[in-house]
Amino acid sequence: MIEELLMAAAATGVAAVAYVGAAARVVKQYERGVVFRFGRLRGEVRRPGFTMIVPAVDRLHKVNMQIVTMPVPAQEGITRDNVTVRVDAVVYFRVVDAAEALVRVEDYKFAVSQMAQTSLRSIIGKSDLDDLLSNREKLNQGLELMLDSPAIGWGVQIDRVEIKDVSLPETMKRSMARQAEADRERRARLINADAELQASKKLTEAAHQMADAPAALQLRLLQTVMAVAAEKNSTLVLPIPVELLRFLERATPEPPRPAAPAPPPPPPEPLPPVEDLTGPSVDPAPRDRHGGMAA
Repeated sequence: MIEELLMAAAATGVAAVAYVGAAARVVKQYERGVVFRFGRLRGEVRRPGFTMIVPAVDRLHKVNMQIVTMPVPAQEGITRDNVTVRVDAVVYFRVVDAAEALVRVEDYKFAVSQMAQTSLRSIIGKSDLDDLLSNREKLNQGLELMLDSPAIGWGVQIDRVEIKDVSLPETMKRSMARQAEADRERRARLINADAELQASKKLTEAAHQMADAPAALQLRLLQTVMAVAAEKNSTLVLPIPVELLRFLERATPEPPRPAAPAPPPPPPEPLPPVEDLTGPSVDPAPRDRHGGMAA
């Protein structure tokens, strides 16, 4: 009798251990447990730690609540200003309601991926090339709003969307490089012109100052001679005072101006016509060789 009781107790203990082993579950800190009993959702979501379910009746599904980093494949599209580009992005999202993420959508990760690709194509078609290159913060916010609106009904929250890279055709890259080079050249010319204007103003002020004090010009000339003499070269500089040049210019007499040429004499007046008073001419009589009249 005692042996039978011991055997029954041992069998009961073994059954209890087997039941506990089959029913015991451990939910990690970053997970939540969703229990389905005979295919129906139990209202309570299991918190992290040790939990029990009914073996062969309940099914426990663990949902990761960590932030998921999902890259969006590069999408090719045409911008609003008719430029073909390839844009890729990355989406950061997490599950906020484990039960909704399992019940509302079959595979929430695949759904978020497809929705991100569609939204990225839509953003490309609505934006200009300049916005894609320089105004990405605004586009990121627009993508986040487009993804967050349907995802919130799936128990998923979009934390952030970032556009990673914008690929341009080679012809467009060369055109943009030429445009940037021309713009830099234009700015360089404007800067040089502004520098020349400022330098001319300063030189004008210096010229007026030296005109008021002629000794300043001599001092500047001596400084220039010292700067040239400091270099090791064979150049010989002979400065000529400006006052000497002015003195020579004043002492040199002006050359006489050539006299103006005399005007040509007027043409002679034509003579009046002479009247013929002799009358008609008469041929003389023919003569022989001895001077006599011919017969």
